[in-house]
Order: sequence, then C-alpha cells, then structure tokens
Amino acid sequence: MATSLRTLHFTPTEQAGAVSALLLRPTSARALLVLGHGAGAGMRHPFMQAVAEQLASQKIATFRYQFPYMEKGKKSPDSQTTLRATIVSAIETAKKATRGLPLLVGGKSMGGRLTSLVAAEGRLPDVRGLIFFGFPLHAAGKPSSDRGAHLAQVNVPMLFLQGTRDRLAELDCIAPLCRSLGKRATLHIVEGGDHSFHVLKRSGRTDEDVQNELGETVGAWVSGL
Repeated sequence: MATSLRTLHFTPTEQAGAVSALLLRPTSARALLVLGHGAGAGMRHPFMQAVAEQLASQKIATFRYQFPYMEKGKKSPDSQTTLRATIVSAIETAKKATRGLPLLVGGKSMGGRLTSLVAAEGRLPDVRGLIFFGFPLHAAGKPSSDRGAHLAQVNVPMLFLQGTRDRLAELDCIAPLCRSLGKRATLHIVEGGDHSFHVLKRSGRTDEDVQNELGETVGAWVSGL
C-alpha cells in the first residue's frame, strides 16, 4: 500500500522547546492514531516503526512524536505537566496536519498511560478511542490495579493489547480492571508476549507474527467503532 511519510515539529511549551514527529499516512486512510512512545525508547524504536507500518496496512495513519526529554537525548522523563502538555500539543498538531480523519490516541506503555490520564481529565474532546500497547498497570513484581483507577473517568472505547508475560500488567490484575470498565474496554491477550511483545523462540512464533497480530487486532477494533 502506498504511504507518505512527513517529519513535523511542534513546541509543547516554551521551556520544553521544539520536538519532532513522524506522520505516516497510507492512501485512503480511514483513521489517525496519535502514538506516544514508552519511557525508555523514542518514536523511532523498531517496535514503534513496526506498529506504524502494520497500521498503515490497515489504512490507519499514525502520528508518532517525541517527548522533550527523549528529543534532547536524556534518560529521565520530563515533569508530568510537560509530558501531558506534549500529548495535548501533539494531538492538536496531528489534527491540523490530517484535517478531519477520525481521531484515536494512545501509545506504548508510558505513552499510553499518560494519554489516558489526559483523557480522564476531559482534555481530549474529539477522541474516538484509546489504544494501549502494553498498559503499565503496576511495577514489576508488585501486582496492583491502582494505576488504572483513573480509567473509570475515560468515556470513550479503549483497546488493551497485553502480553501474557508482561510483568508490568499481570493478567490477574488487568483482566478484572477491564471487566470493571464494561463495554468501554476490550482486552486482547497476546499469548507469550512480554511487555515489549517479544516472544520466546520455543513459542513457535516470531516477533513479526505478533506485530501482524497487533495490527490486525487494531484494524478490526477500529472497524467496530
């Protein structure tokens, strides 16, 4: 499928400075996903690239963006205020660049959870749905659902893509949380996947197989919205 790739820049706050973004848009795109990266890897990480390509095959455009600390090559994330301002600014920039595509938001790990916090505050009025590629529900080895309490305030459909080996979201915690959200939440379990959706060789599957599964799952979910 034919696609176009554009590099854009926007400024979340004066203090943070400008950050970059990548807009991958397939021909006849049917929706746009504004996609935040995880805490330890930026928008050009192979997983983020693979997700963008898989979604393009499903006619879903993606707007991947950098948080300021990642843009500057720092390891420690910005303040919550700056991170959330970046999400809001990224979404506004993406909307202007795509002019009218149905809007979805979310991200990998930290990027997804932060986006859900902004949504819970009522700051994303035009969003049709949220997509989480590995929602970080708790610290490794410390099962809890406390970090998902705010999701009760999110009033749009949510898709959770979670691996069975994800140590940051034990299924015994994420599954009941999704059930508590009722029809708003869809949980898709990736057999054998860890928090990065990596699968072991003995599973008989490859990471590429999982990436295909993620893309097809998101495509089907978007069709059902």
